[in-house]
Amino acid sequence: MFDDMKPVSLMLLKLLLVGVGLSIIAPLTTGNGDHQFVYSGFANASLILEGTALITPSGLLELTNGTVMNMSHAFYPAPLRFRDSASSTVGSFSASFVFGIISIYDLSSHGLAMLVAPSKNFSAAPVQYLGLFDGSNNGNTTNHIFAVELDTWQNSEFRDINSNHIGIDINGLTSVQSCPAGFFHDQNGAFENLTLSSQEAMQVWVEYDREKSQIDVTLAPLGMVKPRRPSVSAIQNLSDVLTDVAYIGFSSSTGKIHTKHYVLGWSFAMNGPAPPIDVTMLPKLPRHHAKGRRSWVLEVVLPVATAALLLSLGTIGFLLVRRHFRYAEVQDDWESEFGPHRFSYKDLFHATGGFESKNLLGVGGFGRVYKGVLPRSRLKIAVKRVSHDSKQGMKEFIAEIVSIGRLQNRNLVQLLGYCRRKGELILVYEYMPNGSLDKYLHDGKSVLSWTQRFRIIKGIASGLLYLHEEWEKVVVHRDIKPSNVLLDDEMNARLGDFGLARLYDHGVDPQTTHVVGTIGYLAPELARSGNASPPTDVFAFGVFVLEVTCGQRPVNYQKSQAESQRMLVDWVLDNVQRGSFSDTVDARLNGSYDVGEAYLALKIGLLCSYPFAKARPTMRQVMQYFDGEIEAPELSFEVLASMQSEGFDPYIISYPFSTSNNTVSHASGGR
Repeated sequence: MFDDMKPVSLMLLKLLLVGVGLSIIAPLTTGNGDHQFVYSGFANASLILEGTALITPSGLLELTNGTVMNMSHAFYPAPLRFRDSASSTVGSFSASFVFGIISIYDLSSHGLAMLVAPSKNFSAAPVQYLGLFDGSNNGNTTNHIFAVELDTWQNSEFRDINSNHIGIDINGLTSVQSCPAGFFHDQNGAFENLTLSSQEAMQVWVEYDREKSQIDVTLAPLGMVKPRRPSVSAIQNLSDVLTDVAYIGFSSSTGKIHTKHYVLGWSFAMNGPAPPIDVTMLPKLPRHHAKGRRSWVLEVVLPVATAALLLSLGTIGFLLVRRHFRYAEVQDDWESEFGPHRFSYKDLFHATGGFESKNLLGVGGFGRVYKGVLPRSRLKIAVKRVSHDSKQGMKEFIAEIVSIGRLQNRNLVQLLGYCRRKGELILVYEYMPNGSLDKYLHDGKSVLSWTQRFRIIKGIASGLLYLHEEWEKVVVHRDIKPSNVLLDDEMNARLGDFGLARLYDHGVDPQTTHVVGTIGYLAPELARSGNASPPTDVFAFGVFVLEVTCGQRPVNYQKSQAESQRMLVDWVLDNVQRGSFSDTVDARLNGSYDVGEAYLALKIGLLCSYPFAKARPTMRQVMQYFDGEIEAPELSFEVLASMQSEGFDPYIISYPFSTSNNTVSHASGGR
């Protein structure tokens, strides 16, 4: 008798919850013990939240809050049994959820994923992998993770098809199947694209059929009946992937673009269709951009402008021709493959006020840099204008620029894209409000505290480790110096100006023939081989560390004779040998610094600037020294003596350089 009453009791429970105005119905258990739940909004929900995830007062599950370089996770609180006890195979299941992505700019970064995993602890995952995997475990079968990604960032490392797609992921972010975001119409079978970051709510259905070993994912605008044909399907036996008991939830991350990811409703069921989400009870997405209204100015001006147009065709034609030449760009057919990384010259012209001198941030050996604000997104940018010869390797140059634009690290200045005009290349970077570190060390700006300096040194070390070892290619910067280290609004260091950088595959010996870089930061072996490599970057980093610690430039050019020029490395060595440690730290600190940290910085600076490349530490070892994971080797008398006896190669000292910034370059175009 009690068994017969279960469906009735279940229905009464649902009606009671709706009657008292609650937006949550969870969890539910059917008569055969199969688990299911439904959330029509998340007010009063007991989800497990991590990172930036929170439930707003209106009942939204906010995964990311608009801050950059962050990630979050939200899980159903109880683990679920996915395998059938009789057959020991993963049973059929289905899920549905409503989501929305809001970006305050025209672009969005990264995305969100619904996942099934054996654990709900993802605190060690980096933000550039949707908060799910890192470079060491991405793709490992031991992950036992199934996920459906809604990705708004194209990453060639994972063979993403575009920057707006749905992917079915098994143990990694290289999707087994993916398709552009959109749906198939039931009436005519036509496919209609949807923009994931459109600030509009959409619904996703995820279904796994045990008998067919088939995964179906369907996307549609909120309120539409589920289309009969799924957006993307994959044949995959999840019995080879999922564990007996697993957690289900969401993961999301942001890169360098301010984006918010929301989930409005969610349902799930084993061995049956997911319970319907009541869309009438869902909370509303916040709006960042109000709906536009037709301006009364247009209603008044438009008729007048139309009449003036009819009377002034000749004048307007002249203005259009002049405008065409003002904004004229150079664009070859092969550039279409680089797509969204190209900016229009018109937008950059207006962003910088026509490249007015009042917006000039600085002048270097490779061009002028202007501050700007993009007209539509209001994103602050730094725009560098560089002269170039478009006939010499420009396709390869642009390919490397676009590749560098995909670097994602909190200690690197983001290269957003480029533009080309006749005889000119324009590079677009994110804007750093506090300018370059060089000005704080040598141009009389406010003195940086030791805490700020030590954080800057560690930040640049972390950025170099990412370039040398943690990205998909090896990136050799080739021009590490304080003027190329920029400071954000919180005085965090960002390594910028990748105009001289070289990219090559891991495990491949780099082949370069031109010596480029800046006097005082060039490793001795560059004079002999010309081959830039991670150890040459390590050498420049060592000189950089000494410069930040001591507050002095690497070469003192006060006297006219080259033989009387004092090298910073030699001066530090002399003081260390005499035991005059305190004399080397920047006098402007007035003794206010951490002695242990300062000594560690000097020691690492000398170790990195060792004359023999093979004896220098890697950037991973340098980070281990800074983090205290391993102890940095002591500077013995023999080591100090060998450094002084080796000294600097005369070629490096006497090499010709420009008078503006002492930068060496033989290569046309700086590469």
